[in-house]
Amino acid sequence: MNDNTLLSTSLQENIAALERLLPIGTSFDLVSRHLYLGDTPAYWLGVNGLCRTEILQQIFSDLQNPLYVKNGQVEDIVRFMSAKIGYAQVTLTDSMEEILRNVLSGPSVLFIDGFAQALLIDVRTYPTRSISEPDAEKITRGARDGFVETLLFNANLIRRRVRSTDLTFAIHNVGTDSKTDVAIAYLGHSVNQELLEALTHTLQNLKVTSLTMGSKSLEELLVKKHWWNPLPSIQLTERPDVACSYLLEGHILIIVDNSPGVLILPGTIFQFTQSPEDYYKSPLIGSYFRLVRLACIPVSLLLMPLFLLVTAYFPEFAQRLQLLHTENLTPIRLIVYVIAVEFILDLFRYSASVSSSHVSGSLSIVGGLIIGDIAVNLNWASPEVLFYGAVTLLTSLSISSVEFADALRVYRIFLVIVTGFFGLPGFIIGMTLVSLSIATTPSFGGMSYFWPLVPFNGKALRNLLFRCPTYKAQPSRVWNRGHVTKRF
Repeated sequence: MNDNTLLSTSLQENIAALERLLPIGTSFDLVSRHLYLGDTPAYWLGVNGLCRTEILQQIFSDLQNPLYVKNGQVEDIVRFMSAKIGYAQVTLTDSMEEILRNVLSGPSVLFIDGFAQALLIDVRTYPTRSISEPDAEKITRGARDGFVETLLFNANLIRRRVRSTDLTFAIHNVGTDSKTDVAIAYLGHSVNQELLEALTHTLQNLKVTSLTMGSKSLEELLVKKHWWNPLPSIQLTERPDVACSYLLEGHILIIVDNSPGVLILPGTIFQFTQSPEDYYKSPLIGSYFRLVRLACIPVSLLLMPLFLLVTAYFPEFAQRLQLLHTENLTPIRLIVYVIAVEFILDLFRYSASVSSSHVSGSLSIVGGLIIGDIAVNLNWASPEVLFYGAVTLLTSLSISSVEFADALRVYRIFLVIVTGFFGLPGFIIGMTLVSLSIATTPSFGGMSYFWPLVPFNGKALRNLLFRCPTYKAQPSRVWNRGHVTKRF
């Protein structure tokens, strides 16, 4: 018997098959018990730590009560399950594959001699952290809850906000070894059916052993990109209010077990410029900060390359604009200064992100002041370069999506290098290559990454640029984004 075969009516054959397929007796967390339901032999198997012991004890106590079994024998397993097991989540199965998948996910299984079916008793419990606000998406007002690593809890957070009869969570298993639970959440009346079918087909046919890094691994499997496409193709959020707002607009949510991030499909470049903070302020204030954040994108990308281009290759023009006051700075020295400052600022940002929250703020401020002052005194940098580098870092930090800001940083470093070594031709060629990289960024299903610009939708674009009042922002219909390119 292998894991694809059906069960036998012989209890001993079923136990022998389990012992061949699972390391029972070797792995300490696999717990089994030989039971008697009256005079009928039975066998129970579960994973220690994933089952609620107190509920199982009550179930076993009831099952072994002589009053529960007529004439000491179990004669009808369906009637026995319906009449004698009062727990809600109990199902019948005759597939060994389904039994293995369930047992390793948390539910336990009960075999009864004489029946080619087994009882799956879902009394699972998972170790989990408390629900708290995600660090990467903090806001000054609004809800303080966030997704956690348990799929069921995340589904409950969504269901709590969207109590629609059309809300559906379709479950799939991904990974031949990990068998990770992946849920697709959507509203039946507003979802793009072509996109839903493409996603379902893709998940069912993924050839992968495991989702090592959870939702990030699944994202890379859904959208296969080249190394020259650093921009994110699928938005990820850890905030239930953000996920539900996209869900109500017709988007699809992908929830991966063991991952606190929820993927949002379809993905567009404008989604990474949005922030939930806009909707917890008045429309005027929210629109202002949204426009400021949009303006930070070209500043973050172009400020340092343009500063290097003008000061190193057009010194007369830089002197007229008073961009540089430090004397005796050769183009080579300027190039070294700019690259060094970019590296140091990235080092500060990375060290602050991986350090404890108690010391990260002090580390960034004190370290920046000390190293910046010493670098200027030792002629390793100029105040102007440090200033423009600091402005660039501030604009990067103002972008709500960390992945989007990191992609802009890669583009900026590339532009700095080609501009520093090749001047104006290098800057033009670099901008051309960056534009091509952005234009060729793929999205799932071949849908437009630049909607609502391509295809153009003026009303949707206005809603993206300006924060509308709530009574105008309620979605009355699903935006038309075009057809899905079926490449699966």
